Amino acid sequence: MGQDPSSIFSGEPVSGKNQLNPDIKMKKILLKFRNIFRRLFHLRQYYGWIFYTRTELSGEKKADYQTRFIDFSIRPGDKVLDIGSGGEPFSHATHIVDKFPGETHHRYNRLCTEGIPFAGADIEHLPFRDKEFDFVYCSHVLEHVKDPEQACEEIMRVGKRGYIETPTRLSDIIFNFTRKPDFHRWHISMVGNTLVFMEYQNYEQRDTEDYEYFLMAHSQWENSIRKAYRRNKDLFSNMFLWENRFNYYIFNKRGELVSRRNNPR
Repeated sequence: MGQDPSSIFSGEPVSGKNQLNPDIKMKKILLKFRNIFRRLFHLRQYYGWIFYTRTELSGEKKADYQTRFIDFSIRPGDKVLDIGSGGEPFSHATHIVDKFPGETHHRYNRLCTEGIPFAGADIEHLPFRDKEFDFVYCSHVLEHVKDPEQACEEIMRVGKRGYIETPTRLSDIIFNFTRKPDFHRWHISMVGNTLVFMEYQNYEQRDTEDYEYFLMAHSQWENSIRKAYRRNKDLFSNMFLWENRFNYYIFNKRGELVSRRNNPR
């Protein structure tokens, strides 16, 4: 017959036939309650994640937090392009573009056009005239591309001004996005009017085996991690407004500068 689990608290083996003293009984009860609350806590995190990622249920979307940090200054009548619109088209978009009309591992939701004119195209080869758009919106796309130089040049070619958003390295690591193969190829920093692309090194693209930060930050329920994440969203995402042109530097995983554009003002 196995040892009674309560013996781990008393330090002495307890026979199944022996009468348990009140202290041991209480410890067993507390142990059961602890396990129950632990399971409930994990269920709460799990369902919080489900609620966030399902589009038909509530959760903070890009439009929710961007308006807290960014004044897009979109004017009535502006022609606005959203590149990589996915399932959350920019609220001011008059035209949208996405490389993946069908399902893809590069986004969690399905493509939604909301009746806005749509073109299937790659950001590196946009089917539009030079300076055709008054504003170009590109959110959470550039970290995926094969050729950041070509992508940046195309954004500037078709737009007069715009907004670019990418995750920071902090966001990728703390939320364990680095574990996903063929997902985020670049981590990006912004300095003034310049974007700095750095290709992820092999050792960085690994599974940290931690999902708690992601689950808590995107939970349906209020908690300290979600509160800090939402209040400091600009530390987890680069929020980059540009006009006319912007600068960029691109470093490969060996630390070599492979491309640059520096436009003195």
